[in-house]
Amino acid sequence: MNSRRDFLQKLAVSAAAMPFMPLISAASRRSILSATYEGQVLRVAIMGLGSYGTRVAEAMQSCKRAKLVGVISGTPAKITAWQAKYNIPEKNCYNYENFDRIKDNPDIDAVYVITPNALHHDQVIRVAKAGKHVICEKPMAVNAREGQEMVDACRHNKVKLLVGYRMHFEPKTLEVIRMRKNGEFGKVLFFQGQCGFRIGDPTQWRLNRQLAGGGAMMDIGIYAINGSRYMVGEDPIWVTAQETKTDKVKFKEGVDETIQFQLGFPSGAVASCLSTYNMNNLDRFFLNGEKGFAEMQPSTGYGPIKGRTHKGELTQPHMTHQTVQMDEMAGIILEGKQPIVPVDGEEGVKDLKIIDAIYAACKTGRKQELKLA
Repeated sequence: MNSRRDFLQKLAVSAAAMPFMPLISAASRRSILSATYEGQVLRVAIMGLGSYGTRVAEAMQSCKRAKLVGVISGTPAKITAWQAKYNIPEKNCYNYENFDRIKDNPDIDAVYVITPNALHHDQVIRVAKAGKHVICEKPMAVNAREGQEMVDACRHNKVKLLVGYRMHFEPKTLEVIRMRKNGEFGKVLFFQGQCGFRIGDPTQWRLNRQLAGGGAMMDIGIYAINGSRYMVGEDPIWVTAQETKTDKVKFKEGVDETIQFQLGFPSGAVASCLSTYNMNNLDRFFLNGEKGFAEMQPSTGYGPIKGRTHKGELTQPHMTHQTVQMDEMAGIILEGKQPIVPVDGEEGVKDLKIIDAIYAACKTGRKQELKLA
């Protein structure tokens, strides 16, 4: 009874405080809103304090089950700024040379690796050897071989490896998946995924093959690859692909500008997808079945996602993707929660196998058979 009474008292305090929230600090608001949660909290260090790392850090301020407690960066000024902004203690701050010492830090449970693609492999393995759980941004590595080595290292060190598939927790996306599972589209026949934008600064790491592992496919293209799998509900068994390059100065050898690719699935469904760094207004998924359809546009942006089906508009509320992702991942790591769509390292390796095959198809002009299991 005491715990129930305490809960109700906290709830009353939260409700009474709501009208005055604009007058108090953001930290105090977060404390009030999360006052009723008393379960385990995943204590996370972010590795890589760039633009997306910053987005994740901001989103985590609203999490109930995950908390930002540490940073890993090669830029001392960024570490100092994050310490002040997020109240991070000095003992939880590391650089890329010494972060193996997190092994001896009991106040960090997991590390979220948000660095250029080509760095993921070695960094994730080092984190795993330090005995910490790992969340890694997508694509998980630059090829499937590296991805599998990361999975194996985490398994050997008995830590979890998750991949930052934020769309796997997005409400409108999950509603389409629910409808598909319930047979509301009938037999799925076709998927279309269009992902692209005109990339800016030609000197950025995303256009550096040594850091990115490729071009648009290693950034925006993975959304169409992964999206085709969770929208259709199957893993593809073959792929064909064609590359187009109009600017060989900006998009150097090994850095793809535009790739069109086609996927075939065991049921007979097919997919037609586009990945590009040279066209705007491309963030659209379309799923067609014998009984209905789903269209999402924007389909993978930071939100709000918009969509409709043959039954009408999708009206699920928008929630900050990274906040939901980190809370849900905390549940996976701490409680063994099973997500509707997997976000583990094996899922990441499947996408990397498809990427490897897409590049091979572009190079050879031949259909590539896929074995993802």
